[in-house]
Order: sequence, then structure tokens, then C-alpha cells
Amino acid sequence: MRRRNAEAAKPSGRGGKPARPEDEVLPLGSTFAYGFQHVLTMYGGIIAPPLIIGSAAGMDSADIGLLIAACLFVGGAATLLQTLGVPFFGSQLPLVQGVSFAGVATMTAILSGGGGIQAVFGAVIAASVIGLLITPIFAKVIRFFPPVVNGVVITTIGLTLMPVAANWAMGGSAQAEDYGSVSNIGLAALTLAAVLLLSKLGSGTISRLSILLAIVFGTLFAVVIGKADFSGVGEGPVFALPTPFAFGMPTFEVAAIISMCIVILVTLTETTADILAVGEIVDTKVDSKRIANGLRADMLSSALSPVFNSFTQSAFAQNVGLVAITGVKSRFVVSAGGLILVILGLLPVLGRVVAAVPTPVLGGAGIVLFGTVAASGIRTLAKVDYKNNMNLIIVAASIGFGMIPIAAPAFYDQFSSWFSTIFHSGISSAAVMAILLNILFNHIKAGNPEDPSVFAEAPVRVIRTEQLRMLREGDHIKDGKLLDAEGQEIAVVTPGQEQNQPEVK
Repeated sequence: MRRRNAEAAKPSGRGGKPARPEDEVLPLGSTFAYGFQHVLTMYGGIIAPPLIIGSAAGMDSADIGLLIAACLFVGGAATLLQTLGVPFFGSQLPLVQGVSFAGVATMTAILSGGGGIQAVFGAVIAASVIGLLITPIFAKVIRFFPPVVNGVVITTIGLTLMPVAANWAMGGSAQAEDYGSVSNIGLAALTLAAVLLLSKLGSGTISRLSILLAIVFGTLFAVVIGKADFSGVGEGPVFALPTPFAFGMPTFEVAAIISMCIVILVTLTETTADILAVGEIVDTKVDSKRIANGLRADMLSSALSPVFNSFTQSAFAQNVGLVAITGVKSRFVVSAGGLILVILGLLPVLGRVVAAVPTPVLGGAGIVLFGTVAASGIRTLAKVDYKNNMNLIIVAASIGFGMIPIAAPAFYDQFSSWFSTIFHSGISSAAVMAILLNILFNHIKAGNPEDPSVFAEAPVRVIRTEQLRMLREGDHIKDGKLLDAEGQEIAVVTPGQEQNQPEVK
């Protein structure tokens, strides 16, 4: 008999299936296999921020390793809270949580200003508490996320992640000697080919596990050609408990807190978009209450994470793509991934095994994953009505605006830090533009032209009744000419020429 928690214990649909797709419980083996696939998908993303921040703080390898373990542990705990949920906290959707990239630039700026890692932790705690207080306001924005906005944001999430996949495929570190080498890109291409081949196989199980199996295959091949190194797996402790405030008590600096509040606003925007995106993919109801629960889980996790030496938490967009490509909608699968993350955080030796997966292998799989997110957004945009409105220009301007920081990463470098922090994220840029334009054109309709701009959809073709009566059985168009049933051309005349033509009876 399938297990269900209190929230999921709702009347089942036909065939004994749960009322909500995300409440399906799979066999234990499949649950952890799919969950491990989620861990592999986001592992590179979750360890990158502590690597960057630790290096900026001047930490040695041991302290950076402690940061990485802490981020894995807290990310797993946050994922469990988000997927399983408790009253008022958790969206109960298949969303993986981890350290948000949105705050990396701000945190390194705090460090460069002399605040130290303690000031970073203090700013994260204070800003996250403020974010927790304003989540009800953000939950109300669902009315401003119709398909035209939602589709733009989902599409942009996929497109903005493609540089991450490309960087992984090239090797992950621009300072490496083999960065962008044929061997790195070839390994990524081999992994991509394995994903596509396994997806085509008749077995549904193999197809759903195509990402995981392709990563395993790519890693084994990398071992054979000497591009994977597992020699460091045995170095360091096997088991280690997270130590609260291992780097000292947090300090609270006003400037650092204000700058981190901007990051929290960006995080709330991106998490709202991810909740809506995964709701669309899973095909489940997402209302303002569910968004509020998800955002509160995000902020609570972020507020508590510095206690265990981690940073702001956010939903990982790349795992939204994994839900789409595998079709596995169960939130309990992601909960299993969260449990694996917790174990990795307690067992650094296992984390070192996963860390040994070559970055190009992750890049090859990421191309499919991130492209699937964009494709999901395009599918949503296909449902939008473009007739006699400005929806097409909303889509065009918003996606274009979101692509600016991706095409030109230095575009906002000369702007104020608060502005560049918000709009340096393509996801936030597209979301802000789409929401504002949707309000301007679809909510404030005063001033909208009857015939919208040239960007609007062309009018529907019509034919007058009297013209239809003139046609006979067998009349047809060929090579741009109107022919009768016997293939004879029928004259086409202008209104001024009609009086000189014989009457048709």
C-alpha cells in the first residue's frame, strides 16, 4: 500500500492514482535512483558558490571543504522541507534546494570590503528574516503570472542556463590548461549522445534514467582515457558532523544587509518562477497559498543556513529541467535526493566521489536538461492568445531584455550595484519586464490601439459570401492560378473591369 503524508492523503483519482501527480509514490529503488540523478544534476552548481566565496575569503582547502560539506547538508535539509512540507512551510513540489548563485557577487563584494565571512553570514540571516516577513506579498503576484509571463520566465530560465552547460562542457575552469579542449568538448558530446541514445530505447525505465546512466557511462569512459581522477577520494575524514558557527559568530553590518536584501528580492522572484515552472511541468495546481509556503521554506532555510556555515537557499532551475525530461513528477523522488544530499554532507568521502565526476560529463547532460526547460517555456507560450493584443511584443521584449546580460555579461557593470545585482540575472530581467509589460498592456488597457503594432498576429483570413457563391465544384488553385474542374484558367478581374466581362450564369 502506498504511503502518503497528511497533506497528500486526498481522494485518489481513477485507477488508484493520487489526486495530485506529485504525490505518486514509486518503488524504493526507483525513488532513490531518480533522486540520485537529481543530485548529480545539481552537484556542480551547489559546490561552485562555496568554492568561489571560500577562495574570496582567503580560506585554505580544508575550510573550503567544510563550506562545501555544509552547503550539501543544508541544501538537503532545505529540499526535504520544500518537498515534504510542514504547516505554512514547503510547496510540496519536486524542487531541489541549494545555494543560490544570485548572491555570490554580493557576498564576494562584502568580503572585498573587509567584512569577512562573519559579515556575510550576518547579512544572509538578517536579509532572509526580512524576506520571510514579505513572502505574503510575493505570493499575491500569481495574478500577474499568466501564461504569457510564465512562459517567458520558463523559457528564459532554460536559455540563461545554457552558458553554464557550455562552461561545464569546456572543463569548468577557465584557468585550466585543457579548458575548451577537443577532448573536453568531445567527452561532453559523448555524454550528450548517450543521453539521446538511451532516451530512444524502448524501456521506459532506461529512458527515464538516461541522464544518470549517461553520466555514469561518460565518467567510466573518462577513467579509461585518463580524464577522471578518483585518487583524492580517500583523503580526509569519512564522517563529519556540521559544526554550528564553525567560523565564528555572525556580525551584522547595515550596508551588507541592505545589499543582501536586494539579493533576497531576486531570489524570491526566481523561486516564484521555478515554483510556477515546475507546477506547469507537473500539471498541478499552484495558487498563491502554495507559492507563499514555498517562499517561506526558502527564506527559513536561508535564515538558518549560516548557523551551519552555508548561504542563501533557492530552488535549482536545472532540476526543473530534469523533471520535464524524465517525466518523473513525484516529489518523494526529490525528497530522496535531499536525503542523499544530507548524507553527502555528513560523509565527505561520498561527496568526494561525486566531485570526481568530470565537469565535461555534466556539461553534456546539461545541454539536454537546460534545453528542456526552454522547450517547456515554449510549450507554455504556444498556449498564449496572440490575436488582437500585444502579447507578442510582451514576449519579444521580455526575452530580449532577459538575454542582454547573457549575451553581454558586462552590460550593467557601470550601473549602481543594486541595479546591476537585480538585472545581471537574465531570469530576473525577463521576469520584471514581462510582469511590467503585462500590467501595462493587459491590465491597463487605456490607450491600447484597436489594431495593435506590426508585431501582433495577422488578422484571420475571410472570404465574402458573394465570392463563395461564384465558385463551382472542382475549382482549385494551382501555381497561383484559379482553375476550374477541367483545368481551364478562370479570369481574375479588378472591380473596374467587372462591367466589361460577360455575365456568368
